[in-house]
Amino acid sequence: MRKGKLIQIIAYLFLAGFVLRFITGVHLPAIVVVLVILMVLLFTGSKKKSGKKEDQLPNLTKNKEEHYAKLGMTDQEIDFFRDTMNITKKQIVQLQENMNASTKLRAIDLRNDTLRVSKALFKELVKEPKKLHLASHFLYTHLPNLVDLTTKYLEIDDHEIKNKQTYEKLEESSQIIDQVSKLIKKDYEQFVSDDLEDLDIEISVAKNSLKRDNENKDNFNS
Repeated sequence: MRKGKLIQIIAYLFLAGFVLRFITGVHLPAIVVVLVILMVLLFTGSKKKSGKKEDQLPNLTKNKEEHYAKLGMTDQEIDFFRDTMNITKKQIVQLQENMNASTKLRAIDLRNDTLRVSKALFKELVKEPKKLHLASHFLYTHLPNLVDLTTKYLEIDDHEIKNKQTYEKLEESSQIIDQVSKLIKKDYEQFVSDDLEDLDIEISVAKNSLKRDNENKDNFNS
């Protein structure tokens, strides 16, 4: 609610208080106090509701709903998955802001493809929500830790006056951030490893099929 609108409401309430005084005979200050208290409660209540609305999940699209239904997911599984992915998306957005805020962090990101890998793993999970458990280290440990580490790094790096201990702490933090970034890359590689194994099998089958076709063709020609 805008400030001007709030002042207008207060003015109306005071006017209503005067009217009620002449109609009911109730003492004016008491009426005004009650009305103002009610107005404040309504105002703060509307603020709380708007705050909660920001944290709400986006609407479930028809395509996503059909996708989850085809996978045989229950309502509880869908809610848990969507809550988890909503949190993860916010963490990736925050990580991107953090990485882009520092030359040192950008270098770590470029070296490990941290953001690109995180977004890629997010997309894989969206396609295969039943595999959520396979990304537990990424979702609940590595990504949250990396967001916290980079946030703290930026706070320290923003100090106007730095001493030897400050620079040592920044260097130590950057090394840990680099290590956690490597772990996220491993998380992605492990998550897609089954797909790579399936591809190897399909390639092997295709090669054997081509070999048999060539042998049959040679026998036919001979």
